[in-house]
Amino acid sequence: FGLFGLAFFVLYLGPLLGMPRGPNILAGSMTLALLVLPVMIRASEEAIRTVPGSYKEAALSLGAGKLRCFVSVTLPVALPGILTGLILSMSRASGETAPILFTAAVAMGPIAKSLFQQTRTLSYSSYDMAVGDKMAALAPHNQFGMVMTLVGIVLVLNIMAIILRGRLSKRLRGN
Repeated sequence: FGLFGLAFFVLYLGPLLGMPRGPNILAGSMTLALLVLPVMIRASEEAIRTVPGSYKEAALSLGAGKLRCFVSVTLPVALPGILTGLILSMSRASGETAPILFTAAVAMGPIAKSLFQQTRTLSYSSYDMAVGDKMAALAPHNQFGMVMTLVGIVLVLNIMAIILRGRLSKRLRGN
């Protein structure tokens, strides 16, 4: 995915659309979106398939159109499963280093001020420190701190998703 993102988004699509040449946040974001898209699609499909047919039939028999039936009946019932897929995707994307390495990241540098500049990321900075940064060897606690921050972010996102999914499920059950 990293090499595809570099070839397509950075080297081909960027100059074609008149964006500044080189890796940037936008190219990294689009690469990560492509990376997690299959997981999101599959999780959403499975969540929508688990909605009982009787719910849809009841809504349609009461005069709701297909779009209204989907928005007001199917989507709310499938939302907990869709949220699960979203959180799995976000957790996967937050730890990916290779796509970011090729499309968006810089080990050291200024904080990006636009989507068309490179940025510093936790996963790539940790990788850079682990593979031979001599200054990093003098302060290993920095690398541990970055990794723990990344793990903490993923943990907090998962906890928030579990709480949100529980509230949605409770609301759907009518409790």
